[in-house]
Amino acid sequence: MESPAKEEVGGELAMEIESSVTAEDWRRALSRVVPAVAVLRTTAPRAFDTEVAGASYATGFVVDKSRGIILTNRHVVKPGPVVAEAMFVNREEIPVYPLYRDPVHDFGFFRYDPGAIKFLKYDEIPLDPEAASVGLEIRVVGNDSGEKVSILAGTLARLDREAPYYKKDGYNDFNTFYMQAASGTKGGSSGSPVVDCQGRAVALNAGSKSSSASAFFLPLDRVVRALNLIRDCWDGFGIKPESVYIPRGTLQVTFQHKGFEETRRLGLRNETEQMVRVVSPAGETGMLVVDSVVPEGPAHKHLEPGDVLVRMNGEVVTQFLTMETLLDDSVGREIDLQIERGGAPLTVKLEVEDLHSITPNHFLEVSGAVIHPLSYQQARNFRFKCGLVYVAEAGYMLSRASVPRHSIIKKFAGEDIEKLDDLIAVISKLSRGARVPLEYVKYTDRYRNKSVLVTVDQHGWYAPPQLYTRNDATGLWTAKSAIPLDSPFVVSAHRSHLDVNSNSVSPLAEPSPMDLKCQHESENSADGCIKMQTDDEIGMDGSHSGEDSLVEKKRRRVDEDIAVEGTISSYGDLDDTKGGALRHPSSVEGSDLARTISSNASLAEQVIEPALVMFEVHVPPICMLDGVHSQHFFGTGVIIHHSDSLGLVAVDRNTVAVSISDIMLSFAAYPIEIPAEVVFLHPVHNFALVAYDPSALGAGASVIRAAKLLPEPALRRGDSVYLVGLSRSLQATSRKSTITNPCTAVNIGSADCPRYRAINMEVIELDTDFGSSFSGILTDEQGRVQALWASFSTQ
Repeated sequence: MESPAKEEVGGELAMEIESSVTAEDWRRALSRVVPAVAVLRTTAPRAFDTEVAGASYATGFVVDKSRGIILTNRHVVKPGPVVAEAMFVNREEIPVYPLYRDPVHDFGFFRYDPGAIKFLKYDEIPLDPEAASVGLEIRVVGNDSGEKVSILAGTLARLDREAPYYKKDGYNDFNTFYMQAASGTKGGSSGSPVVDCQGRAVALNAGSKSSSASAFFLPLDRVVRALNLIRDCWDGFGIKPESVYIPRGTLQVTFQHKGFEETRRLGLRNETEQMVRVVSPAGETGMLVVDSVVPEGPAHKHLEPGDVLVRMNGEVVTQFLTMETLLDDSVGREIDLQIERGGAPLTVKLEVEDLHSITPNHFLEVSGAVIHPLSYQQARNFRFKCGLVYVAEAGYMLSRASVPRHSIIKKFAGEDIEKLDDLIAVISKLSRGARVPLEYVKYTDRYRNKSVLVTVDQHGWYAPPQLYTRNDATGLWTAKSAIPLDSPFVVSAHRSHLDVNSNSVSPLAEPSPMDLKCQHESENSADGCIKMQTDDEIGMDGSHSGEDSLVEKKRRRVDEDIAVEGTISSYGDLDDTKGGALRHPSSVEGSDLARTISSNASLAEQVIEPALVMFEVHVPPICMLDGVHSQHFFGTGVIIHHSDSLGLVAVDRNTVAVSISDIMLSFAAYPIEIPAEVVFLHPVHNFALVAYDPSALGAGASVIRAAKLLPEPALRRGDSVYLVGLSRSLQATSRKSTITNPCTAVNIGSADCPRYRAINMEVIELDTDFGSSFSGILTDEQGRVQALWASFSTQ
């Protein structure tokens, strides 16, 4: 049937009269449309630019059957790596590959092999952007709410709605009008065709407002241009071209369409307004006004927010489509802009930049982090210049240092980072296990740079840094090593694991001498296990500006312990030392130990303090095995063996859950932080053994000592014990308590997700304790260890 006529009434928008359209007309149109619509299942394996990693459903429709081209939204095709498949109405499933995604507007194309569809009879859906008009009855056909095929009715109410604003740190369309209708589309309908009664696509469904039935459609003018260029390129090669280039120009400026009333308030002269009204199409309601300018872009320091655009290359421009056509045709050349600023006419000459050149097509992956140049999309959101080094995903190495997503890296290892190549060059000079400073800035706190210490992947949990580049010919991403094979990062050997085979650890050869106190953790964790914050009070290098007095006190104690005779011997037995101190108090008079004993701390606390250790455990995301419920743990352990060649620490299995983890030890008696390795995890009982290298302690090795274990005599009801542990600031804390039940069975229920739980154990009950957020040891009055105050994993 013929297309409905359009009539214009005065200066109002054209209205399309469709009184003659029947239900049979819609039935015939939809019977042609539905077979060409496909459900798209996409998986983004990596975060990139504005998108996060994850899986989703959407919609697409065939716009070129012979070449196998499907049109959908940009946020479906995604700017980064994507694996996708299309399922048609007859349930045939085929793989699809990204062909093109627009850098700004919300449309993109997938390609598929037309021969892969064996049984479905379908036709491509023609695109007709000119058919859109206010009052047009439309149908939105797609996978709305995951229903595979839904047909939603509506009426186009606006053709000049501003582009929807989705989020402040994600994808947003701009410099275009959108259409609006109350069709009530929801999730899954992105990329659906908006068709008229003749089966023509007049717009592309893009988004909706959750608080109302409003849906937003992208006009198809730029879509048709891109599709025609792809076809021309395809025909020029005779087969699918190796790559498709669609010219896109930009001034890195965001414009908004403002009504004449507002432009007059911005200073637009009356004569200029009259001229624009005369030369513009009938019904023009306003002009384009500068909304924002990206720093250091072509228009930086030339255009300002509030400037009213009058002419571009001598042509009056009041519509986004006209402006973008001029920019796309002028890539790499200069263009003349006539503007009015506060009523004063100005003329500026700007060079049109290639929009693809500021849209990244590669990224660096290092220790799970995804890093790439800052895109135009995010530069516009964050008000930073394009090309800065942007963290799309923090991964393990950066998240361990509390570097968040959307950060901009400014310095690394003391060197300025301006572009991605600078970062790669610095990484190639580092060796595994190195701890280097990193300086970054967030868009939410743009005027303050933050510094952290980053530990380069020590154990090789992740592959060496890889550089991924998009291959537009295949739709895939190719990987290559980002650093030379002879760089220190690659050739540096992994930190050797401590050899403990020749060391017999008799105190913990059997679990029976070590009674464990059950600590049911319900605070600060949904599953009953404490998940500590990463902003520890202790600095990464073992010191912190807020703990200067504590550090100096510990250092003074170390110096005096080495210099003063009669204090605790470096390798003496704790029990003997304590007894000697009581028999000869005059021999230590004036020493640090005498002053300590006279303080409020208990004797047991001071004797055991050199054997206490604070654990900080990080589990890489790729190593979340055996139902590990968190990536970050804190806890207190006790040194049970310390010699020149080996140190061993006992700790509960809710602090060291799996052996594949990065462990840092902080010592109560000496201000230092060193790495450690898991050497034993008991399969059923709640303890683990962790080894460290005593030579890494330096001067502190002489004041660190093993605790005296006292498995006999067994504790009885009514016995007094001291509960001793460490705070987050490495301060020893103790409390006297009484045994209420020396032997009770621990019963921990199974978790929803299979994971370690202590079984076949007997534990001790006390009358008072420090609560569920505290762990440590139980000692007698002389500081000899009688039990572990352990943290148990419960749900």
